Amino acid sequence: MKKFKMLIATSVAAVTLAACGGGGADDGTVKLEFFQNKSEAVGTYDELIAKFTEEYPEIKIEQNHVPESETVLRSRLAQNDVPAIMGISGNATYGELAAAGVLHDFAGDEKISKVQPAYVDMLNALAGKDTPNGIPYAANANTVLYNKDTFEELGLDIPTTWDEFIAVAEEVEAAGKTPFYHTYGDAWTAMVPFNALAANLQGDDFLEKRNNNEITFQERYEDVAENMLTLLGFANNDIFGAGYDQGNAAFANGDVAMYIQGNWAVGSILDANPEANIGAFALPASNDVTMNRLVSGVDTVLTISENTKHKEEAQLFIDFLLRAENAQFYIDREKQFSAVEGVLQEDPTVVDLSRHFEEGSITSFPDHYYPTGMQVENLVQEFLIKKDVDAFLNTLDSEWDKVKDR
Repeated sequence: MKKFKMLIATSVAAVTLAACGGGGADDGTVKLEFFQNKSEAVGTYDELIAKFTEEYPEIKIEQNHVPESETVLRSRLAQNDVPAIMGISGNATYGELAAAGVLHDFAGDEKISKVQPAYVDMLNALAGKDTPNGIPYAANANTVLYNKDTFEELGLDIPTTWDEFIAVAEEVEAAGKTPFYHTYGDAWTAMVPFNALAANLQGDDFLEKRNNNEITFQERYEDVAENMLTLLGFANNDIFGAGYDQGNAAFANGDVAMYIQGNWAVGSILDANPEANIGAFALPASNDVTMNRLVSGVDTVLTISENTKHKEEAQLFIDFLLRAENAQFYIDREKQFSAVEGVLQEDPTVVDLSRHFEEGSITSFPDHYYPTGMQVENLVQEFLIKKDVDAFLNTLDSEWDKVKDR
């Protein structure tokens, strides 16, 4: 992680006045790159960009989405090629970019007053500073998506404890249906159940104590690992051959009763089958109902390169996205929750999750606070293949220590 920070700092120093991710055309049009990390949101952003262009024809926003976007972004940072505008995850990578000074400082910007303070606090915590370098736009949630028709047919209720959750899976299986579809060919998808389990089982003091070398994964994560293995047994697809797109299609077609995936997948699922009758609930990791919280974080943070020559135009685009009607359009299409004050998610697919926001039974994504260099999604994927709990926990500890010591 230290090497990554030094690399960014060196790049910034080398081209302090460089124009990044945008330029001017001969006709006076300003072209700005909008680098964003969500494949499922490409169409939604296209529509918003088209609307923006009607209002600001002198500014051309060029959306750029690529696979492995964080890896690509880091590579571009090393080449002093920072996109003018970014819509990226509010995770450890954002925190490192903010701490390194490559992002615009939004302190005192009126846009901050338009969004929910809790999500601003999450971003600041990631960066280890009190001033924001991004505007939280959309909040996500780790969920268990379920087929309402299957649940009704089998007389199943939404489970509220781990034992009830496993009992539901067993009842689905006993009825000759498939409980889950896992997509661990894309390593990141394994982090959905992993984060849901870890957030509620690791203890709220784990990250602080791990940073202080007062606790280990070996001591706190055994239940997380064992429960991940339990979930493996309730899927009969090619778990490590299937990826995110296949999972969305299989669930949309009604092939399985449940799909452990984020609410961000709902839009793609309904695009595949608009008649799909689905709902969502928080994965109940514990048998203590009071410990079971919804894992939620900043799914998209909007930010600007500190060095773009067209900061005013970039700010206009972010202002546009934050307008209530546009923020509402985004969450309606993507079935997410808005960080913009007063913009509410009322879609029946995810409305059952609203109680967690009302009750405050929400917690952050644990892996957002792991050192980025751990590549934890690959470690989890390897563990699920080898199924060696002790080796996995030891690896988490050794990788944490290795990255922190760099």
